[in-house]
Amino acid sequence: MKILANALYAAALVPVLLFTQTAVAVTALVGGNVVDLEGGKPLEDAVILVDGDRISAVGSRDDVAIPDDAIRINASGHWIIPGLMNMHVHPGLILPGTMANELSDETDAALALRMAAAARGMLTAGVTTIRIPGDDRHADLALDRSIRKGESSGPRIFSAGESLIITGGHGSKPGVLYADGPDELVKAARQQISLGASWVKILISGGIATDGGDIAEALMTPEEINAVVDAAHRYGAKVAAHSGSSVATTVAVDAGVDSIEHGYTLDKKVLKKMKNAGTWLVPTIVVSQPATAPFFERIGSPQWYLDRRDSVGKQHWEALRTAIDVGVNIGLGTDQLPQEPNDGTTATVREAEYYVEAGMTPLESLRSATIQTATMLGEEDSLGSIAEGKFADLVFVDADPTQDISALRSISFVMKGGAVHRDDHGLAE
Repeated sequence: MKILANALYAAALVPVLLFTQTAVAVTALVGGNVVDLEGGKPLEDAVILVDGDRISAVGSRDDVAIPDDAIRINASGHWIIPGLMNMHVHPGLILPGTMANELSDETDAALALRMAAAARGMLTAGVTTIRIPGDDRHADLALDRSIRKGESSGPRIFSAGESLIITGGHGSKPGVLYADGPDELVKAARQQISLGASWVKILISGGIATDGGDIAEALMTPEEINAVVDAAHRYGAKVAAHSGSSVATTVAVDAGVDSIEHGYTLDKKVLKKMKNAGTWLVPTIVVSQPATAPFFERIGSPQWYLDRRDSVGKQHWEALRTAIDVGVNIGLGTDQLPQEPNDGTTATVREAEYYVEAGMTPLESLRSATIQTATMLGEEDSLGSIAEGKFADLVFVDADPTQDISALRSISFVMKGGAVHRDDHGLAE
């Protein structure tokens, strides 16, 4: 952990993006159209005042007095939305194939530097908050601390530390023993929480990235699932469950799990149960659909991996369509880096577009990446919308994404906590 922390500190000494600036006392964003996440008309010719890292006022130009000494940012002609949020990101992601071979001997220091670079790129993609549902060697927790201290540049992070893996389960290596049985898994959950994790990640079914076993097979026992959820909730942590199984998901929902990741083969019955229980679904639909095919080719994925991905694509799509139809709470997540190129845009934007193609309205899709995800995290009082007292996480696009979600492809300005991290048109100069 000391090596990781030192590496992250070293990464912070490298000059960050050209447009990053220290947050000033008062900044006025003037003339933009603030998108209404409740479905109303945009607030046109608006003024947003930013005091430090928070929004201090939002209103029309006629209603908000701009201090004489405020730094002005001309937002005219742009639509302003909250910073995007991505609920399934692995900054230290390593997938089978060429990628895994090239990173097989990656040191702690190299991992930390790679993750810090990825974090900076997330901001340029308009993603100002992420959740990390499991990563290696607790580099995620070190990165979170470094960003919070201002040593590194990146999004707000909510993390699960290392995933809780069972012997022979998804994410396991052949012949290696992991945490098995309720007692061992409870101890493992407590360990992640003691290190600073605010979520606990359990892998309750098979998955695409592990060779062998059915993706829809329930692998973790009901006793194990219940024990972890009970232990995590006692400490105020939430639980995310990787699941492609209706059987395993049914148990997890009854146990009180907070979110289901992927949901590759979930049927209507369990999705209705999730709706009634208020359980969140983070679909990561982009990973099983055509948009990501070039990515897997680029990283040299083996044929068995591609076959597993392709085999689940249609079921995954139908599960998402059904989840939207029955009204399951959905938080946007990609299982790729938010900025990963996909179909002429980023993974985050393509994920949002897929939601609309599957049945959401553009407004619902935008909410899944803003106020809905903030609610999922329990941070709706400080994140997810543009309102007085909330963090000044703001993104400019060229059109109203509540009318056409593909307007997110035109991101040109990104502010996180009052600091500008992207400014394509020199608006803050």
